[in-house]
Amino acid sequence: MPQPISTEPITPVKFGKPNRDLAWKVAPSLILSFEYAWAGIAYAFFTQRNFRVHLLVGSLAIALSLYLGLSRVEIAVIGLTIGAVLTMELLNTALESVVDLTVKQSFHELAKTAKDCAAGAVLISALAAVLVAGSLLLPPLTERLQTLW
Repeated sequence: MPQPISTEPITPVKFGKPNRDLAWKVAPSLILSFEYAWAGIAYAFFTQRNFRVHLLVGSLAIALSLYLGLSRVEIAVIGLTIGAVLTMELLNTALESVVDLTVKQSFHELAKTAKDCAAGAVLISALAAVLVAGSLLLPPLTERLQTLW
C-alpha cells in the first residue's frame, strides 16, 4: 500500500559548518587528515596480502609501460585502473573491518554477503585493469619480442 505524501513543509538545506557532535574525532587540520589517510594505506599495506600483490603488479605494469614507450595517455589509463583497484582494495578492507566490528566472532549471512560483494568489487576492478593493461601492453610487447627473435 502506498505511503501518503507528507504535507509538512520542506526545510531548506543549511549551509555552513556541519554538526559533528556525534563524530568521535574530527581532524583539526588538513595535515592531520593526510596522516590519517596514510595510516589507512599503511594498515592495508602491512595487513592485506592482496593490497601488496595489487601494488606490485601495478608497479610492474607502469614500469613495463615506461620501458615499452607507451604514450602519456596510455600510461595514465593504466595508472587510473591501478588506482581503481587499490581504492577498491582499501574500501574492501574498511568494509571488512566494520563488519567484523559489528558481528564480532559470530556468523551472520548478511555480513558474509557484504564481505563477498566487496571482494567481488575488487575482483571486477582487477579484471578490468588486467584487460586494460593487456590491451595496451601486449601489442608493443609482442612487437618488441618479435624483433629479439
